[in-house]
Amino acid sequence: MATTGRPRAMSGTIPSMESSAHEALKDNTVIVVLGASGDLAKKKTYPALFGLYRMGFLPRDVKIVGYARTKMDDAEYHKRITSYIKVADGDDGAKADIEAFKSFSSYVSGGYEDAPSFENLNKTLEEIESKYQAKERNRLFYLALPPSVFIPVAQHLKEQCYSKDGKNRIIVEKPFGKDLDSCRTLLSSLKQHWTEDETFRIDHYLGKEMVKNILVLRFANIALNASWDKNSISNVQITFKEPFGTEGRGGYFDEFGVIRDILQNHLLQVLSIIAMERPVSFSAEDIRDEKVKVLRAIPPIERNDTLLGQYVAANGKPGYLDDDTVPHNSVCPTYAATTLWIHNPRWEGVPFILKAGKALNEAKVEVRIQFKDVTQGIFKDISRNELVLRIQPSEAVYLKLNTKTPGLNTRAIPTEMDLTYKRRFTEAKIPEAYEALILDALRGDHSNFVRDDELEVAWKIFTPILHWIDGKNGPAPKPVPYPYGSRGPKELDSFISKYGFKRTVPEYTWPLMNISAL
Repeated sequence: MATTGRPRAMSGTIPSMESSAHEALKDNTVIVVLGASGDLAKKKTYPALFGLYRMGFLPRDVKIVGYARTKMDDAEYHKRITSYIKVADGDDGAKADIEAFKSFSSYVSGGYEDAPSFENLNKTLEEIESKYQAKERNRLFYLALPPSVFIPVAQHLKEQCYSKDGKNRIIVEKPFGKDLDSCRTLLSSLKQHWTEDETFRIDHYLGKEMVKNILVLRFANIALNASWDKNSISNVQITFKEPFGTEGRGGYFDEFGVIRDILQNHLLQVLSIIAMERPVSFSAEDIRDEKVKVLRAIPPIERNDTLLGQYVAANGKPGYLDDDTVPHNSVCPTYAATTLWIHNPRWEGVPFILKAGKALNEAKVEVRIQFKDVTQGIFKDISRNELVLRIQPSEAVYLKLNTKTPGLNTRAIPTEMDLTYKRRFTEAKIPEAYEALILDALRGDHSNFVRDDELEVAWKIFTPILHWIDGKNGPAPKPVPYPYGSRGPKELDSFISKYGFKRTVPEYTWPLMNISAL
């Protein structure tokens, strides 16, 4: 049998997602973690770097330099950066890998606002780079820092630590401001020193496996994409639930609140991917163009489309105001549900309900797309179809549909087509979000990072409601109380039902259902 002689391409490849090889940092690279003594660095950044090292994804002969104000020796630094690294039982090679990881990780102490400190940091980087064989010197700066020092640090890195013989990249953590004006100030200050191409604004939800899967689910499946609009969909809910309160971090939380902490960034990013139009390609700018386009079609949130709550003591747990770090008369919401409307031909009239809260009954992040009722006449009180994307924990996609009850009776009952990752992909290791995003930054792929115009339009949607909650336009609204460990405010059911959401029949349970209960 004759053949063309050409190798067969792997099915399912996405050529436009394969980043240009010349953009990747493969050799002669130093990763500098600023804020190395902080919680974010030790809990997320360093474990992610170690994970990438073990999988062989860090640049060859990479060096990692930690930088912070805290004075500590290498032993203390190594203890801190490895304290949150998780190792599976029976993983015999982990200990040696941790020691190897320590061997190329060093620490420099210095301030965040003075030039001499950064000159000292640069001296350390140059000492490391003096051993390189080639002239190329690449530097990736990770700012695991509070926003109050973003601007001076970005300026000093450019002025004292910028490599003139290679690529420079800077990763910036949220929050990117507190409202539209502060966001614009931050953006313009960063742009004075770093180009958009060099800047990677991290929202770790964009690195989560199920969020990254949304694009493929939508655009690689005609069966789904054909019903992805106002003609078939009744409402969309994007939900974030945490089972714990502020636990001593109330001072920080009270300054920002649940909307700035979760809705304005994480959940809005998920919404933009759910609602965006098909991009020309899966290259970074084509994806981000479509995200910005759909966000620009969303008007600012109305007060009457908002439900605010604050948890109170229950089930042996303290209330928000019982936290010593919280102002005693605070009206900061720890729960928020807001409804957004997209004024474009695909989504006109479909409510997108974003919900997030602390001290709830479970840990869960999911997208629930509820379809419209079937035509009446044949069935009575039949459940609606729902597509549920479980982002965490236990990643899953399941489609709720109706089927005949097994047996001699003819009755429609809700069931599901279930893709639960840990059952279907038994040997797959799902990477941590920070692993995926740091690797993207090393590759020069901006697809899963937030662009400047995207950030600005996101703040336009939320700033009016935030100023109302902050009491800048009259008295601040008082959130309704809800018990610690509950589903949220009792007003929630009536809030979501006014947007057309209908609960599945109470007999339905996922992932297993007892037929005898019907």
